[in-house]
Amino acid sequence: MKRVNILDCTLRDGGYLIESQFGNTAIKGIIRGLTDAGVDVIECGFLKDEPHTKGSTIFNNAAQLRPFLPEERRQASYVCLADYSRYSIDNLEPYDGTSIDGVRACFFKHERKWVINFCRSIKEKGYKLYVQPVDILGYTDAELLDLIEDVNSLEPYAFSIVDTFGSLYKDDLQRIFYLIHHNLVSSAKIGFHSHNNLQMSFALSQEFIDLTQGLRKIVVDSSMAGMGRGAGNTNTELVMQYMNRKFNSGYDIDTVLDLIDNYIDGFHNQYEWGYSIPYFLAGQHSAHVNNISYLSSKAGIASRDINFLLNRLGPTERKRYDYDFLEKLYIEYLGTQCDDEKAIEELKQAFHEKDILILLPGHSIVSHKKQITEFYEKKRPLVISVNLLSHDYPINFAYFSNKNRYHYWRSATHFREYKKIVTSNVTTAKENEQWVIDFSRLVKCGWEQLDNSGILLLRLLDLLDVKSIAIAGFDGYSHNAENQNYIQKAMEKTRNTLNAEEANKDILSMLEDYMNTRNLNCPISFITPSLFESAVKGDTND
Repeated sequence: MKRVNILDCTLRDGGYLIESQFGNTAIKGIIRGLTDAGVDVIECGFLKDEPHTKGSTIFNNAAQLRPFLPEERRQASYVCLADYSRYSIDNLEPYDGTSIDGVRACFFKHERKWVINFCRSIKEKGYKLYVQPVDILGYTDAELLDLIEDVNSLEPYAFSIVDTFGSLYKDDLQRIFYLIHHNLVSSAKIGFHSHNNLQMSFALSQEFIDLTQGLRKIVVDSSMAGMGRGAGNTNTELVMQYMNRKFNSGYDIDTVLDLIDNYIDGFHNQYEWGYSIPYFLAGQHSAHVNNISYLSSKAGIASRDINFLLNRLGPTERKRYDYDFLEKLYIEYLGTQCDDEKAIEELKQAFHEKDILILLPGHSIVSHKKQITEFYEKKRPLVISVNLLSHDYPINFAYFSNKNRYHYWRSATHFREYKKIVTSNVTTAKENEQWVIDFSRLVKCGWEQLDNSGILLLRLLDLLDVKSIAIAGFDGYSHNAENQNYIQKAMEKTRNTLNAEEANKDILSMLEDYMNTRNLNCPISFITPSLFESAVKGDTND
């Protein structure tokens, strides 16, 4: 019997990215291809207390998996993961050899005593029992030994080291492996499931394979092309290559490469996973990736801000996600209060009964320069640029509520040429020709894009008695590679931190809220095309 088993978890861990909607054709093709490639264990999806739908890798029982499994199984074993808190084990029928042969029981540390009967039922029904404790690094040695003692009575097929937050280093893996190895029943395999937050996943998988040689039979989790939520997983093709090179294991890598070409690349074109700075921070702090996704969606946030905010969360809060609490923390962090009454009064005098042209940094201020210039020549408005300095247009005031953009442009030689309006989350320094506005005066909670600079500026103008507002460059976001979102490519956000469709919906909702609640009854119009024009329908700027 092989000492090292590769367990491919693409259909399960990769499912987090796409709500498990692989499609029936892809599910069958992936399972058959992995079987033909010689992969030892294939995780086919989740067992959950919800109905199975066409094309999904979420199943309610083993019988629902039968149509997806090949007639010729070769040496492959087929398993599903059952989350203790999301699956009633009563829904799982006894093993009969026609479907999956193993169940991976997943549970949080606080559930470790309750999960034992759940695990016992899996074994009693005739399935191989894989014990998968979430966040192994979150256990003290005493807690881990206590869990192992309870698990030993079940004689599981395998017990896994699960690096949920991608936080393990080599010495952590060594310490945890030896602790488990010396105390786990000798008949059980030890598994390793890692995430690539620290760019350590494949290296740790190699270390695990080498470390355990002569000591234990093991199971190494991986996914094709590393597909998985956030930073993703160890790559199946890399582990196969390592096993072939070092142990002459005979895995058919070409078949897996075909699967990646035929199925996984299509998902990779639509969804992002893999190492990034935000997910590095998640690994550093052992933080849930949903916290990272939420914070990364903020338009003005910098990596050091995420680092600071994760430090503000306690160890327990980091491993959960509470969006209301995160939003409150984010607002507190940004909302450095300042006395802006004098600044508001001075701006009122400058803006009273003036026509205003807002220049946002959308690419349309390049493609529609003629229309903008014609409008300017006709109306001679006061021009406010947003997070942007440009000699292409006559700018009266440069407005900044995005700290990253402010510090980027501050190094420009022509920075001092402009009168600047700056929100207090960017700086509270009252330099020459600079008005600082209290950020908390302008922000409203309830949206992921709550710090959108265009919306914040409109709320400020609502206080300044302006005559009319025209908007250019408020284009909306697109993930189409042919569409440039900003006047400069360098201003683009990385795709894995911004869902264009959701961001556009959020901003449209904020603009509609602004139109419904503003105090100033002045006309608003768009000079350049925008995805948000419908929110101001009915306003004119003749």
